[in-house]
Amino acid sequence: MAAIPPTPAPSKALVLVRRAGSTLLLWGLVGAAFASMQKAAYLALITVLTVLSTMEYFRMLRSAGVRGFPRFGILLATAYCLLLHAGFYRGGGVPAGLDCGMLCVAVIGAFMLQLREPIHGLETLLAVTATLCGFVYIAFLFNFAAKLLFVVPAWQMTSGMVAAPAACLLLWLLAVTKLADMGAYLVGSMLGRHKMIPHVSAGKTWEGLGGAMGASQAAGCGLYAWFPQQLAVLGGWGHVIFLSFILALLAVLGDLAESVVKRTLMAKDSGRLLPGIGGTLDLIDSLCFTAPALYFYLQWVLLPGS
Repeated sequence: MAAIPPTPAPSKALVLVRRAGSTLLLWGLVGAAFASMQKAAYLALITVLTVLSTMEYFRMLRSAGVRGFPRFGILLATAYCLLLHAGFYRGGGVPAGLDCGMLCVAVIGAFMLQLREPIHGLETLLAVTATLCGFVYIAFLFNFAAKLLFVVPAWQMTSGMVAAPAACLLLWLLAVTKLADMGAYLVGSMLGRHKMIPHVSAGKTWEGLGGAMGASQAAGCGLYAWFPQQLAVLGGWGHVIFLSFILALLAVLGDLAESVVKRTLMAKDSGRLLPGIGGTLDLIDSLCFTAPALYFYLQWVLLPGS
């Protein structure tokens, strides 16, 4: 019987077309949420992305033969989103002690579930830590995007609606982060010669990093020039330029962090939901690093004591 020839890898042009199509679809969904200005639409989108990404993470673990507690992890991510978002929807902000409480539940619950199983050396501890990593890396970090919508207490006063400055701030974060991703991909594909961290990601180049920096500055400064009043919370051009630079670095780092996860688990993509991109975790990986950074910069530098 003749051997079946391997399926050829898609060309860069085809990958780019697929990636562009998925990106346009996703921006359409984001645009629909923005157009509605409804808290429920924003929070539902973040919840869906969180839960789907968590499911993909545990699916990768299972495919690689790594033990974990997927039902507990997915339930934990869903419960965290619902409790956090319920507080935002009611206009009360982050429920007191929710973050610390959920982290405690994650640690205690993972060890409790492990008590049902026999001890198998390092594999036992790996099952606990892999479950905790899934919650912290995805649900906990990504939901800083939701927290940004309500980082200013006055933004919560409009019942059922997202305040215009909050919507613009989240749009600014998405544009800076995702255009950094796109700039890194385009410049790296066309001009990339010098590998950045080949043992983690063979496709990441220093030229691509330059593309990410340029694209993020264009997005950050362009949107700030377009919506200066709505983005006044960013504090002026100096902060905008600095934040665009930092977020570009973190976007690349977030992408590399997921590459560490995928290479460790021998997975090419986290899923197949989005042609040219992969899964939802491939979509939000950079936001898991940029959203917390922007949130804490606002809290500690631009809005202390608010």
